[in-house]
Amino acid sequence: MLGPFGGGVVSSMLPELSAAFGVTQGTAATSLTAYLLPFAVVMLVSGTLGARWGPVRTIRLAYLGYVLVAALAALAPWFWLFQASRGLQGVANAFTTPLLLTKLAEITPRQRLGRSLGTFGAMQAIGQTSAPLVGGIAAESSWRWAFAGIAAVAAVLAASPLPPDHGGTAEVARLRDAWRRDVLWYGVVVFLAWACLAGLPFLVAFRLEDLFALSPGMRGLVLTAFGFAGFTTARLVGAASDRFGPRLAVMAGLLLGAVAIGSIGLTASLPVVAVAWALAGVCGQLILVGINTLVLGGGTQGRSGAISVVTALRFLGMSASPAVFTGLYHAGASLAFLVAAAVLVPPVALAVIRPPSQDPA
Repeated sequence: MLGPFGGGVVSSMLPELSAAFGVTQGTAATSLTAYLLPFAVVMLVSGTLGARWGPVRTIRLAYLGYVLVAALAALAPWFWLFQASRGLQGVANAFTTPLLLTKLAEITPRQRLGRSLGTFGAMQAIGQTSAPLVGGIAAESSWRWAFAGIAAVAAVLAASPLPPDHGGTAEVARLRDAWRRDVLWYGVVVFLAWACLAGLPFLVAFRLEDLFALSPGMRGLVLTAFGFAGFTTARLVGAASDRFGPRLAVMAGLLLGAVAIGSIGLTASLPVVAVAWALAGVCGQLILVGINTLVLGGGTQGRSGAISVVTALRFLGMSASPAVFTGLYHAGASLAFLVAAAVLVPPVALAVIRPPSQDPA
């Protein structure tokens, strides 16, 4: 929950960050990348390293570090310091997400893994849902309050109970176990999907401000549609993945996601934008649950490292979105959304041609 919240909290406050630090909105949008890029790069190895050091110990230390750097963001007087704090938040989060997913897979029967991952996705969707809303509401008075709240949540999570570690985990964790061909294959699919779907709240926020002149709070409210839809459908999506197979879930998410994102760029109706963004949230859950089930259901050897690599590539795609699509948006708002929609289609072919023998039973 904290990861999506911390990453997306700035989505609806970009104009306010721009004004507070005296930078352009395009520069303010790099605060998304400043969080996501270190998060994704460190996660290429954090799952394996965390398994070596002890998952529970690593998770608690990461949350404590998050408390400190979120407080630094709340107090930062300069944009460069704010950006540095965002990067450190991403590093801290890199040592929580993959290890929590691995612990969930350890305690879940394989035939119910999709449902459990759907529940985990619902918790992440709560973070994604509340982040733009909280960020927008905070920006009505001061955006700094949002980061003070993040620090408080991280402190609570650091003290929360976790399942104990199993002995011997550190001895078997190897970096090369995470870099299998099938893991990288799924990583490419989710990289493209997240760059053009879940990585676009900042772009939708620009659209809402330019086309409808919405206030920060209203922008945040509309942006919550993505996470709220993902939250309310997460268990259903997980059950569908268990019944029909995770590969089909991924394919459906990609194709419907292309329709949703393209619609946002073509319509001038606020209700249609909100509904399309909500549909994108459901599509994000289909892709996320499907990919995570394929990776975590493929065996126990190097599982922490494998899900860490795939999650890293997912957020690398997300971190690339501002750099790729902000310029396209200023060249033509519809163009940015249509390009993103078009890029979601080729990964369907990657999912189709993946050998079925690699799928979980």
